[in-house]
Amino acid sequence: MTSTVSPTGVLLAGGQARRMGGGDKCLLPLRGKTLLNRSVERAQHQVAPLLLSANGNALRFARTKLTVVPDVFADFPGPMAGIHAAMDWMCREQPDSEWLASFACDTPFFPKDMCEQLQTAAHPHSKIIVAASNGRLQPVFALWHKSLLQDLATTLQSGSIPWLQHWIAKHPHTQVDFSCDPFDPFTNINTPQDLYAAEDLLAVHQTL
Repeated sequence: MTSTVSPTGVLLAGGQARRMGGGDKCLLPLRGKTLLNRSVERAQHQVAPLLLSANGNALRFARTKLTVVPDVFADFPGPMAGIHAAMDWMCREQPDSEWLASFACDTPFFPKDMCEQLQTAAHPHSKIIVAASNGRLQPVFALWHKSLLQDLATTLQSGSIPWLQHWIAKHPHTQVDFSCDPFDPFTNINTPQDLYAAEDLLAVHQTL
């Protein structure tokens, strides 16, 4: 990876949060801050600029002062659609940007140096540099080369959208393993119980 321009970033706030009772999961509070605010704090210094991938009325995110980018493809086709929409915006509005960094808003402890670690480990021919932890790929935490835009669009138009990790496996990529000591930094919030566990984690690790 040779680009000297900081990657454009996107926080993926999509999803319908059915296991949390619906609504915007990213606006749930966690020890005095929303999940979205915590994600912004961890991502904003790693990229320039930082976008928010979300559908519906963008005014509900106005306090973040982020540019909100809705999906180009309807019916909530998942994180791939958010990555595609952000990359489409990047190619139009930030033509000097070569890479898009993606983060999930329901993962409040992702590494503050994620982009740096991914960039350092990149293979020259990789089009995707993706995080992994605890033996598992973390497909929404990755760097995506802008040359993937048309391939993403073609997949989304096909009507048969694979799991993101399966799509990554079919493209030149580099996997970067992140330490899980003292906890997995990609622990995400899917249920109320996960939110309670995150509160307990913050009580122990107060500098997070």
